[in-house]
Amino acid sequence: MPATPAFGIIVIGDEILSGKRRDGHMPKIIELLAARGLELTWAEFLGDTPERLTDTLRTSMAGTDIVFSFGGIGATPDDRTRQCAAAAAGVDLEPHPDGVEELRANFGDDITPQRQRMVEFPRGSVIIPNPVNRIPGFSVGHHHFVPGFPNMAWPMIEWVLDHHYAGLHAAGQNKERALTVQGLRESHAIPILEEFTDRYPDVRLSCLPRWCPPEYELELGVRGPAAEVDTVIAALSSRLDAQGISWGEKDLSRTEPGE
Repeated sequence: MPATPAFGIIVIGDEILSGKRRDGHMPKIIELLAARGLELTWAEFLGDTPERLTDTLRTSMAGTDIVFSFGGIGATPDDRTRQCAAAAAGVDLEPHPDGVEELRANFGDDITPQRQRMVEFPRGSVIIPNPVNRIPGFSVGHHHFVPGFPNMAWPMIEWVLDHHYAGLHAAGQNKERALTVQGLRESHAIPILEEFTDRYPDVRLSCLPRWCPPEYELELGVRGPAAEVDTVIAALSSRLDAQGISWGEKDLSRTEPGE
């Protein structure tokens, strides 16, 4: 696994794609990662089509990304994530002994075949404790599968981050700052952005144009190691001053509609 692995999420369910339910997992995972100095690299939203889910998991399992998958690990016929994860990993499903113990702690000896199905995971999986109803999720390598219910999924993801990836935490080491620039078109900002991208390869620069009639406005963002970000912002603001361009620092604690 690389020193700074990428993080991805897969959100599963026809109800998300049909609009019956609105996804809340992506903003939450961004928040949980950011609190640990990490960031989300990619996200995919998939329906309950097993072939597409299996292909997606097979592709991501062949890489080194850390992936969190939400939804589809129950026992009803439309819950297919467990089966697809096993197929993608090339192993069989089998009752996980630790999962069975969790069921027994919750239901005593009343473990029906339907309930046991909820802890039939790909062979070699490691369980993820569920603090709500003790029906666990599971991990296959660096892929971590949790329910779609936020009250269960989010503390389970925190548990994974803190128990399996504590060594990656870098809270306070990275930061993001942004300048709001008035009267500058995106095309006119390209030479500056190209220059700064070459000069500061350890940070990521972004440019978000906004038309505020009759003026143009740009948000120039800088993300990366804290000290480097401050250096780039200072150099960037000096360049804008030298060119007589009006700017101000954006408050990134506030999110504007549509952002």
